[in-house]
Amino acid sequence: MTTLTPQKPAIPQPGGISQPEAVPQPEAVPQPEVVPQSAGATAPAAGPRPAQDPAWRELVDAVREAGQYRTRSEAESVTRIVLSALGGHVVGDERVDLARALPEEAARVVASQIPATRKLTASEFVDSVAARIEGATPATARWDVSSVLSVLRSLVGDELVTRILDQLPPGYALLFGRAELTPAA
Repeated sequence: MTTLTPQKPAIPQPGGISQPEAVPQPEAVPQPEVVPQSAGATAPAAGPRPAQDPAWRELVDAVREAGQYRTRSEAESVTRIVLSALGGHVVGDERVDLARALPEEAARVVASQIPATRKLTASEFVDSVAARIEGATPATARWDVSSVLSVLRSLVGDELVTRILDQLPPGYALLFGRAELTPAA
């Protein structure tokens, strides 16, 4: 808080030297008391916030470019929704490795999801994403999912994507921007 002090008038002193009038200083402004957090409370996470994390920004910018989204905010929203949907379907070592390969905020989104009780087909997965995005259709949701997962593929590598695809029902490879090859009968 800044306090403005008016100019001090000069008081003529004997001998012609002017001294400023002594003005009483204001009392110190009390500072708010710091209250310790309770034992169960958690402190805010240290480190850069998602908007400031360069790796998170790069991921969102890559999704924005891949999906041709008009705003960064739209790309970030789609990225969060798709990663959270995926996070429920990737389990075990693949989930851990996926989280390690992603920027911190993206890893947090993936890892915070409760594992799904039933694996969704690729079509059902896209429909579940459509239900989370206001005004989305299955076609626009497929675009959104593919925009995020194709960027994810380039970020985490084909080896991990192959391991993730092995956990998921057929049909997901195309969402990651890969051809779905099936063995000949």
